[in-house]
Amino acid sequence: MAKNTQEAAPGPGTKPVPQAGAFGGTSLAQRGNLYTIASQQLEKAAKAIHLDPAVKAILSQPKNELICNFPVRMDNGELRIFKGYRVQHNNILGPYKGGMRFHEEANLDEMKALAAWMTYKSALHDIPFGGGKGGIKFNPREHSKAELERITRRLTHALGSNIGPEWDIPAPDVGTNAQIMVWMMDTYMNIVGMSDKMSVRRIVTGKSITSGGSHGRETATGRGLVHCITEWAREKRFNLDGSTFIVQGFGNVGSHTARILSKLGATLVATGDYRGYIANPEGLNPHKLAEHVQQTGSVVEYKGGKAIAREEFFNMECDIFVPAALELEIGVPEAKALKCKLVVEGANGPTYPEAEDILLERGIDVLPDIFANSGGVIVSYYEWLQNKRSERWDLEEVESRLERRMKRTYALVRDYATERGLDWRTAAYAIGLERIQRCYTERGIFP
Repeated sequence: MAKNTQEAAPGPGTKPVPQAGAFGGTSLAQRGNLYTIASQQLEKAAKAIHLDPAVKAILSQPKNELICNFPVRMDNGELRIFKGYRVQHNNILGPYKGGMRFHEEANLDEMKALAAWMTYKSALHDIPFGGGKGGIKFNPREHSKAELERITRRLTHALGSNIGPEWDIPAPDVGTNAQIMVWMMDTYMNIVGMSDKMSVRRIVTGKSITSGGSHGRETATGRGLVHCITEWAREKRFNLDGSTFIVQGFGNVGSHTARILSKLGATLVATGDYRGYIANPEGLNPHKLAEHVQQTGSVVEYKGGKAIAREEFFNMECDIFVPAALELEIGVPEAKALKCKLVVEGANGPTYPEAEDILLERGIDVLPDIFANSGGVIVSYYEWLQNKRSERWDLEEVESRLERRMKRTYALVRDYATERGLDWRTAAYAIGLERIQRCYTERGIFP
C-alpha cells in the first residue's frame, strides 16, 4: 500500500490501492497517496488534449514546497514544536491561492495534490489566481482558543514574505475558519511596513465581515454545489422537491449544502462525520443538526437520528450523495454500494479513479470537485477584489455573481464533455489545462 511521505512524492505512474479505506474509515495514510491520484488525473487529461510535454512537466511538480518547524508555548508553559506547510503549485495565471488546513494527518504530498487542484480549479473558472495549499500537522480540537491563536500567529510569522496579497493568498480549509484567517491577517499586517498595514487586508480571504470579509463567503462552497445540482436536475428533468440526499461530513460545506437543498424540498436522510453516522428515513432537520454540531462538534447523539454504521450509510437509498468530508472516502466497495443517481463532490479528491469508473459504469453521474466545489474560491476572489478596491458588495450581488459563474462553467464543462466524449472530470481538467497552456505559449519560459 502506498504511504504518504513528507519529503518525497511518487511518480505519476505509481498506482494507489483503491480498496483502501473501504467501509472501515481508515486513516489517510492507509488510504493511499493523494498526490499519486492527482498525477493520474493530470495524465488522463493531458492525453485527452495532447498537452505540450513541456507544460505537463512544469505542472507535474509545484514551484515551491515550504516546510517550517516552529515553537509555540502551550497554556501550561510547555514548549511544543509544530510542522507547517505551504505548497505553491503554479502562478502563471495569477497569485497562488489556497486554503490552510489544520489536521493531524496533514502531509506534504496531500498539500501538493490540493495545491495542484487549486491551479486547475482557478483556471477552469477563469479566475486570475494560481494554486497553493498549506497547513499545520496537528489536531486543533485538542487545543484551547488561546493556543490556536498563538499557533496561527507563529505560523504566519514563520511563512513571512513567502505569502502576500499579490503573491500567495491563504483561505480557510479543514480545521480553520474566519477567526483563524483574521489572526493570520492581523499578524501579517503587523510584520509589514507601517505604510502598508491597511492595504494588505487581502492577504487572506474567508475573513469575518467585520475584519474585511465578504458577504456570502461562508455559504459559498455549499451554494455553488447546489447550483450544480439544480442545473443537473433541470437537464435531467428531475424534481428536487421530494427528493432525498445524504451528506458525508457536516462541517461548513456539508451543513450549508444540506440547508440550502432542504429549502428546495429535498430531504436529508443520513449524514456522518469522523465520529459516526446517523440516519432518519423521515428526514433530518439540517438547521437543528447544524446547531447540534456547533455545540458538540459532531452529528453523533443527535436526537433526531438513529446511529448507523459507515457501511449502512453507503448503502442508504437516496437520490443524491454529497461527499463533503476528507479525501479518498469513496473506494471500490463504496462505489459498488451507493444507491443514488448523482454524486456531487463537496470535498477535494473524495473518489478513487477506479471507484469513479464503477460509478459511471453503473449510470451514476459524478460532478467532480474541480468545478462543483469551487464556490469558495470564486467568492474568495470577490472578497480579494473588494479589499483591493476598498468596496463592500451586498449579499445579493455576491450571490448573483456566484450563480452566473457556476452555471456558466457547468454549461462549459457539459458541452466540452459531450463534444469530445469525455467524463466530466477530464473535461473540467482539459478546459483549465488549455487556458494554462495558452498562457505559457504566449509568455514562454524565462530566460
